[in-house]
Amino acid sequence: MTTVLFNKPYGVLSQFTDKGTESSPRPTLSNYIDQPGVYAAGRLDRDSEGLMVLTSDGRLQAKIAHPKYKAPKTYWAQVEGTITEDALTHLRIGITLKDGPTKPAKARAIAPPDIWDRDPPIRVRKSVPDSWLELTLTEGRNRQVRRMTAHVGFPTLRLIRVRIGEWELGNLKPGQWRALS
Repeated sequence: MTTVLFNKPYGVLSQFTDKGTESSPRPTLSNYIDQPGVYAAGRLDRDSEGLMVLTSDGRLQAKIAHPKYKAPKTYWAQVEGTITEDALTHLRIGITLKDGPTKPAKARAIAPPDIWDRDPPIRVRKSVPDSWLELTLTEGRNRQVRRMTAHVGFPTLRLIRVRIGEWELGNLKPGQWRALS
């Protein structure tokens, strides 16, 4: 069994091939990972960054990706505006999105993390502050963190997954991966 931790850069598809219709190919996992036989356990949107687990073990892949196993995933979200305790409380108890109510999340404001610069940088508006929060979810709907923060009035500017279950991003730089022993 092979398991790989990967720090997915912004703009990279979380799959090994690009079946899109664009005339210029988009970067995929194959641009970074040369480990045969591993497959992504879950996805990250093209405009999200951070930890992905890839494995050759189908059961492990299912335990990470399938919602019935409730593998906790932790994200750092840079949001527009100064996050309020009221917004954090709503995230903690769960909110109702168009596809139904979310499960309660762990949510807390954090200091800006010491991380890499994003390429390209996020848009900055001098008249609007930004802040960071840490969110831990046990479900994985499409663009869920972004939809949740927008629902409570704080649109996400940058999103980084830092933990999946027991695995942490640690000091992996964007585009770096390491095989677990």
